[in-house]
Amino acid sequence: MPPHLIDGQPHGHDHGRPRRRREPGEALRIGIGGPVGSGKTALVAALCRQLRDELSVAVLTNDIYTTEDADFLRRHAVLPDERITAVQTGGCPHTAIRDDITANLDAIDDLVAGNPPLDLILVESGGDNLTATFSTGLIDVQIFVIDVAGGDKVPRKGGPGVTYSDLLVINKTDLAEQVHADLEIMRTDAERVREGRPTAMISLNDDPAATDVLSWVRRQLAEVAVVG
Repeated sequence: MPPHLIDGQPHGHDHGRPRRRREPGEALRIGIGGPVGSGKTALVAALCRQLRDELSVAVLTNDIYTTEDADFLRRHAVLPDERITAVQTGGCPHTAIRDDITANLDAIDDLVAGNPPLDLILVESGGDNLTATFSTGLIDVQIFVIDVAGGDKVPRKGGPGVTYSDLLVINKTDLAEQVHADLEIMRTDAERVREGRPTAMISLNDDPAATDVLSWVRRQLAEVAVVG
């Protein structure tokens, strides 16, 4: 894909940067980002419900001023309380998940120390726009969630989250007719801008298990198990 322009000058991103070096036996860390209201926390809850009986799972959420997402997960008892923690970023979520990840790393250390051993840590970002990405020093792979209520133009708008995440999730497909969004346009635009990277189109109302996303997560876990 050609570079985009900033102040009329070509600008690109280093998308071939190395992955985080995992220690043997270390939990897989999956970042889940996306705009406010796209369904990130509901997706995290669905994954926890499906995986909690077979794996040791923990969740770290990032909110600007509250612990609302973590509180939602606790209220719905998707995991024991001690397996859910929150970082209050105090500002743009980019800072805590990409620019200065210290608070998230400290929170992960606490989760690991309090719940040994862990197989999977889901790191949810605070809601943001299409530019939200995770530092590779924080997570191993990234899911980016958008929803059809934003309109069928969203995938072709691109942005690092849409274009370069390891998995793009187009959520709330059951609302497409009500918001006049064309799912086929969203699918083909996503395929075009993502250049072969996978996309899952889901509705948690129709499929509470988020089967396609769950299958992708299982594949990531299987690859980790093979590598060690």
